[in-house]
Amino acid sequence: MTAADFARRIRNRERAIGYWSVLDAPVATERIARLGYDYVALDWQHGLIGYDGILHGMQAIDAGGASVGMVRVEANDAASIGRALDAGAGGVIVPLINTAEDAAAAVAATRYPPRGVRSYGPMRSMLRIGPKPAEADDSTVVLAMIETPQGLENVEAICATPGLDGVYVGPSDLCLAVGGAYPGDPEVAEVFEAALKTVREVAAAAGIAAGIHTPEGRAAARRLAEGYTFATVASDLVHLEKVAAAHLAAASGSEDS
Repeated sequence: MTAADFARRIRNRERAIGYWSVLDAPVATERIARLGYDYVALDWQHGLIGYDGILHGMQAIDAGGASVGMVRVEANDAASIGRALDAGAGGVIVPLINTAEDAAAAVAATRYPPRGVRSYGPMRSMLRIGPKPAEADDSTVVLAMIETPQGLENVEAICATPGLDGVYVGPSDLCLAVGGAYPGDPEVAEVFEAALKTVREVAAAAGIAAGIHTPEGRAAARRLAEGYTFATVASDLVHLEKVAAAHLAAASGSEDS
């Protein structure tokens, strides 16, 4: 899938399934990117990945040939967003969007003048995205994370931001935002689910995509069935640990104890 194809799918609110990577392990990323996920997202905010890892990860995803590379950037910062896109990302997931003004700044950082403020230097991205500025703008996806009390309060205004392609729920922070003592706190399960419903319904009313982070495939399928446009299965580090633990249990005969 090309970045332009992926952008069209997201803007048409067509279903997409992605995978989340926090490890700086390009060979593993390449193998994941061959499995058929629509996108693979590299986590530059909380992942164990520096800029070299982002660059090599983008090369690995492209070598896989089946997925579009996305980056969750470190912050809503034009320099960080520009570097991720210059490395070849087909789009960015921008954390901690609290207001429509925050969302507008994120959109502007992904667009070249006169539509935005992105500086022209597509050292690697020009191989696949653009290189003409207008073509790059049209092929680049920008997603705003809804994960704070203020972001949830302003989700309708955020979703109305011109140029924004979608919103993306970070469940851990959103759980804390609705009063949870920790991510997944069952004491706030009802209000948390209500918040998830609000985000996806507001996004649908605005005509933009709604995405969500999930821990495994069945949870992703559930959220898609509820009406989310796209869902990410996360993550390589956690899945590696779980599979290794399961093999240890099987080998030691403790899996049925």
